[in-house]
Amino acid sequence: MSIEDSDIKKIAHLARISIAEEDIPGYATELTNIMAWVEQMNAVDTDHIEPMAHPLHAVQRLRDDVVSEPDLREAAQAIAPETEAGLYLVPKVIE
Repeated sequence: MSIEDSDIKKIAHLARISIAEEDIPGYATELTNIMAWVEQMNAVDTDHIEPMAHPLHAVQRLRDDVVSEPDLREAAQAIAPETEAGLYLVPKVIE
């Protein structure tokens, strides 16, 4: 697939970037090379390859889920203007 100068101008317009006229042929060549690599990768048979969620088969080590802080909700809510059922009550700001 060959990328033309008009394609570069259209891509630049869609991306809202400005490209100098003298740089357009270089961008066209680079994008043509990239598209050739993509076509080359599309030719590889991947029918029997399982998709991966991550390139490394790493398992994250997790710590035990234990309570490490005391429950300070009562003390924190003692200074609040209004609370109800363990929740802070705030004035309505949207009508």
